[in-house]
Amino acid sequence: MTAPSTPTYELELRAVEQRKRLHDSVSELKTQVRDKLDGQKNAREHLLAASGIASVMALLAGYGIAGMFTRH
Repeated sequence: MTAPSTPTYELELRAVEQRKRLHDSVSELKTQVRDKLDGQKNAREHLLAASGIASVMALLAGYGIAGMFTRH
């Protein structure tokens, strides 16, 4: 039987550690992407800004449409 300190054994251990780190990194990335693309969370966080933008756009559209039907 070979001793556990052979280079092959050490390389296998390093490969296992690297695979685990890679797996953990991918799992963390998946979680971050899932959080960033969560529609409900984003809607709650940006509701005020989205409402303000929609209100300004509606006001501008109203002025534009009213301007087409009024005399200058």
